[in-house]
Amino acid sequence: MLLIKNGRLMDPASGLDGYRDILVHNGRIAKVGLCGTLDDMATEAMSVLSEDGMARLDEIDAGGMIIAPGLVDAHVHFRDPGFTDKEDIITGAGAAKKGGFTSVVMMGNTNPTMDNAETIRYALGKGAGTGIRVFSCANITRGMQGKELTDMEALLEEGAVLFTDDGKPLTDESIMRSACEKSAALNKVLSLHEEDPSYISENGINAGEVAESLGLKGSPRDAEIAMVKRDIAIANATGAHITIQHISTGEAVEMVREARKTNPRIHAEATPHHFTLTDEAVLKYGTMAKMNPPLRKESDRLAIIEGLADGTIETIATDHAPHTKEEKEKEITKAPSGIIGLETSLGLGIRELVKAGHMDMMTLLARMTCQPADIYGLYAFLINPEESEESPVVDVMPVGRIYEGGPADFVIFSENEEYIVGEFASKASNTPFIGEKLPGKIHFTICGGNIVYASNL
Repeated sequence: MLLIKNGRLMDPASGLDGYRDILVHNGRIAKVGLCGTLDDMATEAMSVLSEDGMARLDEIDAGGMIIAPGLVDAHVHFRDPGFTDKEDIITGAGAAKKGGFTSVVMMGNTNPTMDNAETIRYALGKGAGTGIRVFSCANITRGMQGKELTDMEALLEEGAVLFTDDGKPLTDESIMRSACEKSAALNKVLSLHEEDPSYISENGINAGEVAESLGLKGSPRDAEIAMVKRDIAIANATGAHITIQHISTGEAVEMVREARKTNPRIHAEATPHHFTLTDEAVLKYGTMAKMNPPLRKESDRLAIIEGLADGTIETIATDHAPHTKEEKEKEITKAPSGIIGLETSLGLGIRELVKAGHMDMMTLLARMTCQPADIYGLYAFLINPEESEESPVVDVMPVGRIYEGGPADFVIFSENEEYIVGEFASKASNTPFIGEKLPGKIHFTICGGNIVYASNL
């Protein structure tokens, strides 16, 4: 049993913002009450449990801290199976815990890819032992080759929660249309990497003055704009749910904004690096600022922030992309794209969005908790305590929110307490933010009532 006391509870799903105590038992939220009102309840419950020799009450004093739902990231790369020198499911989950995340969705550009039941079973099985809720995508096409659809129904039965070929765009319009028709029938989201390779000379760097100064042509904004325009039209025609992944251009943000006026099944996500940095960062950080899609211009960064503030962009996702030190030390045209992000996401959101005056804390938390959980239908499976051990009943409970009876998943952090980016739980350290001071120090991550990360341990 766990009693969390004196914290400022902020739950975007209900709008609750107030000082509360939370009593946790058997992985669920047993009770939420005003500060100081749950001690007797906890004592009474402990007296009952002590009769069975199970008595233990842990307490966390969250005074001066925010208690929020455990963060949700629907776009992470754990590189497992196949590339575990970069990251694996255990270390990726460790990075998630340190970053305040209790639910993550793994992408499928693994080896083998997530186009088959065996690989998804392996990933989910390994994820089940991490202490957090690790979900998996399934690929849209076999081998991520963009030529033949996977058996979507079968992969859903294995536990996949969304479909994506992230890392590769669906360039064949007929395949994209077929995927939209199928996913619409299944009522599942297609999460789309929107970069048309026919436009791109060198990926990872925005076409423009910075690229030219490096002797490169780079990746023009039209590579994203063209595919977003095409795919919104196809989604509108087929009724498909789609997410525009890691949106990077102001034009794409505006297309999503217009589309959502009549079609709420169009979604978009933004990464912390795209709302924090511009392509000028490449000159300072080199390959640590190389990513797909690339960092764009200041006007694009501001358009993304505006989209997050007004709800055009509903989710923040890290696109956590670990690479080895040796890979990132290659020359810029040969180094892989991507940076890690799970351990800096909340801090960057607070600094760049909340403290900069673009949104309040509740809006930021909504983009990082209930909204991604709701879009992708993420649930916890909890044993119903009222049923007998001989015939247990499993309750399917939404994550990304705080409610009595629901999963006891929390992040507890100090909004104004700063920390220096440096030591990582991830295997990788490929990020331009090393050495920076960020607000929002995370003190506890709790999943299923268990403390899976504590800053003082």
